Amino acid sequence: MNPTPLPDPGDPSPSSHVDGDVRAVFARVALDVTPGPLPLEAVRRAGRARRRRRTAGLSALSVLGTAAAVAAVVALVPVRPSPPAPARVAAPSPVVRPTQAPTPVRTVRLGERVDAGKGFRVWLTADGKHWAGPDGLENFRSVSDGNLDGSRPGVSHQSEGGPEGAFHSGLYYGTRAAGRVELTAPGGRRVLATLVELPGRPGWGVWYAHTGAGVTFAATTVTLYDRAGTRLAVLGD
Repeated sequence: MNPTPLPDPGDPSPSSHVDGDVRAVFARVALDVTPGPLPLEAVRRAGRARRRRRTAGLSALSVLGTAAAVAAVVALVPVRPSPPAPARVAAPSPVVRPTQAPTPVRTVRLGERVDAGKGFRVWLTADGKHWAGPDGLENFRSVSDGNLDGSRPGVSHQSEGGPEGAFHSGLYYGTRAAGRVELTAPGGRRVLATLVELPGRPGWGVWYAHTGAGVTFAATTVTLYDRAGTRLAVLGD
């Protein structure tokens, strides 16, 4: 049996001719096709759109990150409790003062003339009270003639004037704690007297006061109190 002879490479066969023709046809067709212009503007628009979407996404992520950081800082700041309200301080109760406060006793020198107002003057000597009115006439009331009982508190009363007003004066005695002398006129009107003494609290002194028009000085009550407000003596009750 004879083997089939191999084709000769140098001898073109019908199939190789066909392939060559096909290639030639395709080449001519490809050369006849004119490519269209590249859509560069559309490509640019698509690129810009992708960049905007990427930027917006990054911005949103940045905002979310910042908000989370702020929330974390706020959470880390300690919340201090409000200071307690200051306690209310009760207003001090008003001081209740006595209706009639003790009158300070003025210490005067022996024989010192004291202006008692409205032209009257008073002065003290070792033996008693002296006074003079606007007319210049002098008067005297002794504390050593035995007419006064110095062993217990007492008060005397001299007055002069008329319906237009009167000057009242007198002695208080038998105490070293005199606080005030008070005159009470008919109808309940009260007048505080001024007190004068010699140095060393000798146990007696002088009081004086003025009353206005319409006061019947003959019916005026005179009351002596000590410095604590205790009534020591009353004249004219």
